[in-house]
Amino acid sequence: MNTYLRLLQQIKPYWERIVLSLICMILSSAGTLSVLFIIQQVVDKVLIKQDFKQLNLVALLTIVIFFVRSVAIYGQNYLTSYVGQRVIANLRDIMFRHMQKFSLAYYERRRTGAMMSRMINDVGVLQSAITAGVIDVVTESLNLIGAIGIMVYMDWKLSLLTLLTMPPAAYTIQIFGKKIRRASRHVQEKASDISSVLQETISAVRVVKSFVREAYEIKRFSAENQRNFRAIMKGVQLNSFVTPIVEFLGAVGVTIILWYGGKEVVDGVLTSGALITFLLAAAKLSDPIKRLSRVVNTIQQALAAADRIFEVIDTKPEVTDLPGAVELPQVQGYVQFHEVTFGYEPQTPVVHALNFTALPGEVIALVGPSGAGKTTVINLIPRFYDPSAGYISIDGHDIKNVTLTSLREQIGIVPQETVLFSGTIYDNIRYGKLEATNEEIIAAAQAANAHNFIMAMPAGYDTQIGERGVKISGGQKQRVAIARAILKNPKILLLDEATSALDTESEKLVQEALERLMINRTTFVVAHRLSTIKNANRIIVMDKGRIIETGTHDELLQQDGLYSKLYRVQFQLDDHQ
Repeated sequence: MNTYLRLLQQIKPYWERIVLSLICMILSSAGTLSVLFIIQQVVDKVLIKQDFKQLNLVALLTIVIFFVRSVAIYGQNYLTSYVGQRVIANLRDIMFRHMQKFSLAYYERRRTGAMMSRMINDVGVLQSAITAGVIDVVTESLNLIGAIGIMVYMDWKLSLLTLLTMPPAAYTIQIFGKKIRRASRHVQEKASDISSVLQETISAVRVVKSFVREAYEIKRFSAENQRNFRAIMKGVQLNSFVTPIVEFLGAVGVTIILWYGGKEVVDGVLTSGALITFLLAAAKLSDPIKRLSRVVNTIQQALAAADRIFEVIDTKPEVTDLPGAVELPQVQGYVQFHEVTFGYEPQTPVVHALNFTALPGEVIALVGPSGAGKTTVINLIPRFYDPSAGYISIDGHDIKNVTLTSLREQIGIVPQETVLFSGTIYDNIRYGKLEATNEEIIAAAQAANAHNFIMAMPAGYDTQIGERGVKISGGQKQRVAIARAILKNPKILLLDEATSALDTESEKLVQEALERLMINRTTFVVAHRLSTIKNANRIIVMDKGRIIETGTHDELLQQDGLYSKLYRVQFQLDDHQ
């Protein structure tokens, strides 16, 4: 009921259209039921009494009724569909807007395909219930009430006997409705599993083909597909039980009418036209019950989908603006870590009691073996995660006490794995500053050593680069990303192994671009190749989440510690290449 009431809250803003739609539904049902009285008139007054004048009147009235009914049906379908589609669009907006607030941890714990399934499949299931479901519920309910009214008007005793079949039908619908809802949720979960496998396989198609694992992926997808099939068939089985039971109970009602009603016609209590009208009304009674049983099933499926949708909407973001958070003013870039501890799992810290300071304009390099916690440090500065102990300050402001937007607007990030969007090179650079002029975008590209390769392309800045930038090389993608960061013009810059995956020529171009980008900015560099950070103001050496050495390149070599060891190993590898 809570889910149902929340859905009604989404419909509430469109109450005027709902009222007009209800009026149309009433007119449509009234038109349908009035035909029953017309048939009685035809049988009792036209056919039996052979009144031709009455026949003309009935014919004219029938045309008028069906014209009004046709207009009403158009109105109910259009208005209800408008409200349904509007609610669905609003729910998608609400879900997407809310998902933008989630921290990285939320996405890391969930599969992309499963999240997409909630946005597309679950909302799609809800869509059919809100549009067709609402129309059927109201229309068939009106038809049901009208049919009962006509039956009682014709013969209340016969009506009472006929209606004895309704409680068992309602009980059947209620019992199976609960089971159908559970089965529907299971179906939607299995559909999200299929989406996840599909998304993973498509996004990792190079890996699949390089390992010749097409057959394995086909088997994996087929297994999920079969599980989805079994879940669907369970729902179909439950649905298939309801309609025959309701139809059987309806047939029992019709049999009662034929036997008892026929007896009353023979006894002269009922006219033939009245019995025919009663039978047709009983048929109208049976049809709404059958349709309503199917609609209840649809609504149960929709409520299961709505549960999953509201589950996303109700999820609280782990990293959010605290009450009373203020705008972070334009910063100089004075960054301090104060006893910062953090773990992706609360009981397992990956960085321990970090203390260090970065002065405005300094380049701070973070080095150490894999798993030392370097990237974690980078991710804590823009509050992708919050420390479990200690705090980080920028220009003296605890970053937890400022708004996320004002914090992240002053931080630029160039990650190891460059992420570009499908579209043009121009659009991807402009992502750093949406209101940028053409001149600013070109200047940023020039500073990133990207302008020349862009102009060498047939469409220049309007070149379509494909999903995730697959149509350009790794070095070109990285330079576009650097141009994007230059355009943003942040005071704090985070570089996470930005040159590790590049060839020598590309690395040189990217390194030149990065050096231009770092001028007058507080920069944190996670270094893969130690030769690229020789000129850093300070190098922080990490191991197992702790700072074990700090100093310049020359100072650390003289200490003959972990940094010196890492440098010698890498220097020897470079000599052998």
